Amino acid sequence: MSFSATKFGQPLPLNSTTTRSNEKPLSFDPFKTGTSFLGSTHKLRFNSLCKNAQLNPHRRSAVVAVSDVVKEKKLKSNANLLITKEEGLELYEDMILGRTFEDMCAQMYYRGKMFGFVHLYNGQEAVSTGFIKLLKQEDSVVSTYRDHVHALSKGVPARSVMSELFGKASGCCRGQGGSMHMFSKEHNVLGGFAFIGEGIPIATGAAFTSKYRREVLNEADCDHVTVAFFGDGTCNNGQFFECLNMAALWKLPIVFVVENNLWAIGMSHLRATSDPEIWKKGPAFGMPGVHVDGMDVLKVREVAKEAIGRARRGEGPTLVECETYRFRGHSLADPDELRDPAEKAHYAGRDPISALKKYIFENKLASEQELKTIEKKIEEIVEEAVEFADASPHPHRSQLLENVFADPKGFGIGPDGRYRCEDPKFTEGTAHV
Repeated sequence: MSFSATKFGQPLPLNSTTTRSNEKPLSFDPFKTGTSFLGSTHKLRFNSLCKNAQLNPHRRSAVVAVSDVVKEKKLKSNANLLITKEEGLELYEDMILGRTFEDMCAQMYYRGKMFGFVHLYNGQEAVSTGFIKLLKQEDSVVSTYRDHVHALSKGVPARSVMSELFGKASGCCRGQGGSMHMFSKEHNVLGGFAFIGEGIPIATGAAFTSKYRREVLNEADCDHVTVAFFGDGTCNNGQFFECLNMAALWKLPIVFVVENNLWAIGMSHLRATSDPEIWKKGPAFGMPGVHVDGMDVLKVREVAKEAIGRARRGEGPTLVECETYRFRGHSLADPDELRDPAEKAHYAGRDPISALKKYIFENKLASEQELKTIEKKIEEIVEEAVEFADASPHPHRSQLLENVFADPKGFGIGPDGRYRCEDPKFTEGTAHV
């Protein structure tokens, strides 16, 4: 048995000898090597897995994400192009939507239209677009607290997401979820989750549902896939390991996508993890582990095609580490003073939207005017979303206890059968309640 792997460019070696100081972040100098990408020094090899599979026939084999055969076919059939014009415009529009929407969120937050913590996705658009635009309506997405763009990519209208951020009744969760809890049953967005690791068991359950419907309920057309997004910090949590084990054991149709943006709030991923190469945790459970440049939507898309295809064919889960970077602080409340300015400038020069735009122009897939038309269209959509959200009503008081208790009797419902929160005096002296 043999496996092939596609090289996504030579990454910078992880400096295991770097001094770990509590006084300042790890030093960063991407210009000392011939490449510009931080990450794993290992190529995608599964030789050890192959040997184990030969010795133990019961061990499931792994398949690397973009094989040389697939790449070769693409080179022959598409004249060296990875995407068609239509695909390129779709990717560009989705990434511009995500970026423009998040920039508007920053404006609205500082103008007092949004409250609480708001975590923006700027810089990571290649991951959301690269995966989600390959999914079907019936496929599920599970997100984190950085969930606005995942919802947008899955098709949730911008006005519904913006209204939710404004805390309005017209939001996708009727104003009860807010920034970190986007949900849409219609679009199979199963939620953003504020605590890291919370969403992975939900995603694993959704994938189990797909398998159960197909194999037990005999719904032959149920080939639905679940994509679980989470960050690098989550990969040190118990839910992550437990769910990888279950997914591999039951060959669930799920793709675990690590959005490794290299930092927690102010903690470098290199300091927090004994082995920073997250993708290697996949093979430990008998599933493929893939490391990809998360600043390149075309590379992410190729990996996503193979991983989603494997899941849909019933070949089991894949762990994909997308090494990316957030351009803003952890949240809009974060002054972002801990990261090295040289590091931020370096990744700003690798903007995924600029990279896609360059590819489109170099391969004559679209003109500058066509892209400007898309940008103008998106600006109008986002501006309309703000106007809609601002004009929408706040949730009624009667919503206050909905979706909180399965049976609110004795707390939420008074002797007269009405919600207590509808009482005008409900907010006065509520200690006894």
